Amino acid sequence: MAKKERTHLYEGMYILNATLSDDARQKALDKITTGITKRGGELHKIFDQGRKKLAYEIVKKREGHYVLLYFTVPATAMTEMWREYHLNEDLIRFLTLRVEKVPEKIEFQPLPV
Repeated sequence: MAKKERTHLYEGMYILNATLSDDARQKALDKITTGITKRGGELHKIFDQGRKKLAYEIVKKREGHYVLLYFTVPATAMTEMWREYHLNEDLIRFLTLRVEKVPEKIEFQPLPV
């Protein structure tokens, strides 16, 4: 009997190039979500945070389109996904963390001045 592969719940923050058209941005997001599902993963929630100013310039870009995904995927698939992310020219930055649960809504607290 084959051993069942362990899956984990992840939170992925993706910053897409803000200069992409709506259609191109959707295709870039589809590339990310398809990469999750084709590896046996499941999407739980997508929070589109929209276009925001970056904290610092990245690859000569000052703004990015932020998308937060919650998904489960086999732990062994993450290395392969990260490799794909590094090759994706529309993806400025990404961060993937293991989390315990999927939040109902996302609210960012303003920073104290």
